[in-house]
Amino acid sequence: MHPLAALAFCLCTAAMAAAADLRPGYYADSCPQAEFIVRDVMRKASFRDPRSQASVMRLQFHDCFVNGCDGSVLLDDTPTMMGEKLSLSNINSLRSFEVVDEVKEALEAACPEVVSCADIIIMASRDAVALSGGPEWEVKLGRKDSLTASYEDSNEIMPSPRSNASYLVDLFSKYNLSIQDLVSLSGSHSIGKGRCFSVMFRLYNQSGSGKPDPAMELKYREKLDKICPLGGDENVTVALDATPEVFDNQYFKDLVSGRGFLNSDETLYTFPKTRPFVETYRDDQQKFYKDFAQGMIRLGDLQSGRPGEIRRNCRLVNANKHSFIGYGGKNMEVS
Repeated sequence: MHPLAALAFCLCTAAMAAAADLRPGYYADSCPQAEFIVRDVMRKASFRDPRSQASVMRLQFHDCFVNGCDGSVLLDDTPTMMGEKLSLSNINSLRSFEVVDEVKEALEAACPEVVSCADIIIMASRDAVALSGGPEWEVKLGRKDSLTASYEDSNEIMPSPRSNASYLVDLFSKYNLSIQDLVSLSGSHSIGKGRCFSVMFRLYNQSGSGKPDPAMELKYREKLDKICPLGGDENVTVALDATPEVFDNQYFKDLVSGRGFLNSDETLYTFPKTRPFVETYRDDQQKFYKDFAQGMIRLGDLQSGRPGEIRRNCRLVNANKHSFIGYGGKNMEVS
């Protein structure tokens, strides 16, 4: 069995058990103001930098796909562990870790050693969408934080911007996520920006042809040619859709018009299995909102079942590794 397939099987098996232990209102007694605190910090962060909303939301995707929603993506490297921040899909891409630090600091002041960093990602992602004008949903909480992170697993699992829809359908199915989940969750690109690095091959060498991607609308391509010239700075950022600070269905309208930024975006429209969902969400924003919220909940259910803890600092494993340790999704302590 391919390592990714084996990992996905274990992850989904663990998720079925652990997801049942996650529940809304998990902190109602132990930290009743937890969700209010997260929303308040997110609101202030969005005033300082509107892009932080998209950046924080992306953390849920990059965390949950790699060994479940366990906060592993937040861990800094150590002399004995290379974490996930420098993996190919994350380096020079993931950002706003300091916003999570601010949330954690506020929660530790109110309720020390109670709220996990993994749950902070889930709450903050929901708030990022809501504060951008998108849907609200009730989050299930009760996750533990991982004791380690894996550079190798992140590289093995996270898809490249060059991925096509067929590959993504297969990837999502390994996590028991449907085609509907794939297309609706891809709508997360309704907010935020991408780097020129991620689109250069579409502009100048699609599929090794030495030519641009024929699916790209001409005026949009000419615009990107100016922002992302061959030989230019590939870290320059470009809006992922025409309304990058508003969570709406413009992303799907852009795909239908040939103005999808990433290859993994545009092929959702050109691939027969995913195209009907793109067209549905283009025409029905409320349907998109509903399916996106359901997809985020299902994504949040991914758990590895590995031992975990409540980190005091989201960037570091606790010095006393036997404090507040449990198993992902279960409220346990071991002395």
